[in-house]
Amino acid sequence: MKSYTLIAPAKINLYLEIVGDRVDGFHELVMILQSIELADRVTITPNQIPAFQVRCDRVELADEKQNLAYKAAQIMRQEFPEEFANWGGADILLEKQIPIAAGLAGGSTDAAAVLVGLNLIWNLGLTQPELQDLGAQLGSDVPFCLLGGTAIATGRGEILDPIISPHGLWVVLAKHENLAVSTPWAYQTYRQQFGHTYLKDASEMESRATQLHSSPLMEAIAHNDTVKIAQNLYNDLEKVVLPEYPQVQKLKESFQNASVLGTMMSGSGPTVFALCESRQEAERVKTKVATEMADAAIGFWITQLSGNGISIQ
Repeated sequence: MKSYTLIAPAKINLYLEIVGDRVDGFHELVMILQSIELADRVTITPNQIPAFQVRCDRVELADEKQNLAYKAAQIMRQEFPEEFANWGGADILLEKQIPIAAGLAGGSTDAAAVLVGLNLIWNLGLTQPELQDLGAQLGSDVPFCLLGGTAIATGRGEILDPIISPHGLWVVLAKHENLAVSTPWAYQTYRQQFGHTYLKDASEMESRATQLHSSPLMEAIAHNDTVKIAQNLYNDLEKVVLPEYPQVQKLKESFQNASVLGTMMSGSGPTVFALCESRQEAERVKTKVATEMADAAIGFWITQLSGNGISIQ
């Protein structure tokens, strides 16, 4: 039986708007999601025993049963018991490049890779929509991680409308390595502070999602206008995260002082990213911000936008 190594890209949010509450307790969102080339490697090797074993090169993820990759394998086991009985489980190795608890969908993209790998190993022949339906059971970001590229995401983030990917932009990412922001906390706090602004009617929410298609950001993406893309970045969650975590606010301000095209927190943070026109410019920005912040606990990564989701190495 063949082993597969998959490349699992991270994602950033170019746009994140919270428009209302859903009956399932989640928020109704309107987002533009973007893959980046910073990626984990996920190797899945059939072990011909009735179990999945997950290993990771980061000690923070040593508890395999709390790992989303392990949960993805268990979903496949539950959905396809005959294939699991016939083929057995697998050893799953996670080689992390994406920072942990960073708002970059690192866990979600690893889970997406496991779904793709087991689909191949068990010869299931699942389509992209079928994989996305399975992924949605694991988390709102997993369907996008399977698809990759650039997409408008609505619902709780699992309803995807792929759009053409912009190109020519470089990304500088920065994260306080010892800082994590709870995603549930960020959304709950936003509800507490801004719930009075939520749209109440389902048709109004749908209309708001439709409006994004004709927004300045969408027009900029359609014309690959990198300057206007950067100028129209938006994230509602900055309203609650930046005041609570001044170190994230300071990091964003440092990027702004470095004269980048645009800068924003990704998802619920705490990663902040900046868009640049070239690798040389990205290197300059990284050096300037690292010098200004003078904090050895801040990690930096330079990457590009990507048009890919999970792929086989």
